[in-house]
Amino acid sequence: MQIINEDLEFVEENRECSYFSNEISDMRYRYINKCGIEDYQNMLEHGWRRFGKMHFVPECANCTKCVSMRIDALNYNFSKSEKRVIAKNKDTKLFIQPPSISMDHLQLYDKYHKFMSDKKDWPYHQITPDEYIRSYVQGKEKYAKEFLYFRNDKLIAVALVDILPKSISAIYCFYDHDYQDLSIGKFSILAQIKIAKELKIPYIYLGYWIKDHFSMGYKVSYQPFEVLKNRPSLEEDTIWEKYEL
Repeated sequence: MQIINEDLEFVEENRECSYFSNEISDMRYRYINKCGIEDYQNMLEHGWRRFGKMHFVPECANCTKCVSMRIDALNYNFSKSEKRVIAKNKDTKLFIQPPSISMDHLQLYDKYHKFMSDKKDWPYHQITPDEYIRSYVQGKEKYAKEFLYFRNDKLIAVALVDILPKSISAIYCFYDHDYQDLSIGKFSILAQIKIAKELKIPYIYLGYWIKDHFSMGYKVSYQPFEVLKNRPSLEEDTIWEKYEL
């Protein structure tokens, strides 16, 4: 096997849309072996996301439903209901470390996606260790972290999070629905907001928001937030505006 260790950029056109069954999408990808903080910060500000060493941004010609958003962490005030979520998790232990892999990771990942397949008809296949490493462990620069949540020494949630000097990027979170009364997914975002406040990091990039979408619409709850109004190249200026309800 020949291993090519070069950065690559390509566009995948007319691919099946991940969010709408009757739509097609165009996605630009950059495979970056070592992405420094400055370059990554610029990509976040321009609407890019990453899984492992693969960075991507939508470039759909006829659709702009996927909107890049970032929470205004320094001006965020926890609501009464969010304070209740935090209180419910007073016995949930959080450990932050570089991304890793274990049988507990893989079993929890599969359990979460099987649940979401049954509930929301997500496509499902059992993840392999290599797939998990490529998506969540590879490309782990100093800014790459995993948030591990435990109850009674049992791993109940994993959140992949990048922490940079000027931003936090919430990459992905999966959790055990046996503990859904703890609202772990929401608690994980609230924990990131709290960390951003403590570190004086202004923004949490929460990925793409689709208004009123059954899977992506929930992000509107995290007010105040800003949306990227244009789809600029990495060399062009961005236009971020506060979203008004």
